[in-house]
Order: sequence, then C-alpha cells, then structure tokens
Amino acid sequence: MSIIPITVYGDKILRQKSKKIISVNDETIDKIRNMFDTMRNARGIGLAANQVGYRDSIFILDLKGTEGYENFKPVTMINPEIVLQSDKKVVIEEGCLSLPTLKADVERSEEIKVRYMDADENIIEIDADDLLARVILHEYDHLIGKMIPDRVAEDVKKTLQKDLSNIINREVEIDYPISES
Repeated sequence: MSIIPITVYGDKILRQKSKKIISVNDETIDKIRNMFDTMRNARGIGLAANQVGYRDSIFILDLKGTEGYENFKPVTMINPEIVLQSDKKVVIEEGCLSLPTLKADVERSEEIKVRYMDADENIIEIDADDLLARVILHEYDHLIGKMIPDRVAEDVKKTLQKDLSNIINREVEIDYPISES
C-alpha cells in the first residue's frame, strides 16, 4: 500500500492542466493503485491525479461508502471528456481532500455524459446524475486546474479566505498526510 501526501490549495500543480495518457502501462497502473490507497486512507470518494502530484489526466471514484451507492464499483477515468451537461443545475455543499476543513455550496449540472478510457484502454461513455455526476464534474475540474473557490461567487470566496489561508499555511488539523509547503 502506497499512501501519497495529498496536494492542497496553494500547491501549483493543482492549477496546471493535466497531460493526456497515450497508453496505459505498468507505471500508470501503479499510479492508479497509489491513488486508490491514498483516497481510501483519507476517506474520500474521488481523487484526481494532480491531488497526489501526478500530471496525468486520470481520476478515480469510489462511492460505495455512500448511502444509496453501496453496490458502486470503483471507477478509473483516464482522459475524461465531459460530452454533455444538462441545463438543470443543482446547488449542493462540497468538500475536497485538497481543501481540508473547507466546505462550500457549488452549483453543477444535475446530469452529464462523460467519455473516458478505462485502465484496459477501453473507451467508455456513461450518463451520470446526482452524486455521481457531481463527483465526476468535481474531479474533472481538478484536471483542468479548477477548484471549489473558482466555482463560487466572489462574495462567498471572500468568506472562505481565512480557511484558504489556513490551508496554504498548513494550519489545518486532518488525519491524512498532505504535501509540504
């Protein structure tokens, strides 16, 4: 088991766009395993590669610990593309492993269609709604260098400044390893 420190708000890699994966090799599989170990250790339900210092266009999901998703099978999405987003938006409070202790209401499409490559290099397209759509959109944002503070109104962002400053300065109490400043 390899648990990697999670990058946090203020770390440059979280603002960089990810790089497409050309082919899945042993190194890619090792990274995916490390990501699952790290996400589960932090009790997360999604994790993007840049949250553990990788520039790859990969994120993982595992919602099975969430009510209503007990039969969910973990998913690895490589080079994901959001193909379609519904006009109907929903506002729900979100958290993020890279924003420990911070929560904010974020508006996102209720339904989406996403196309991605799995670890066996199959191209898959799925429709997602509710929590699954939200988690996919949240993790996809990481791959394009966006985070929760980019998805809230300016007045809300101002109220988050103290929390963001505490995160940048590593002045947060959490029970999983985070990157050094």
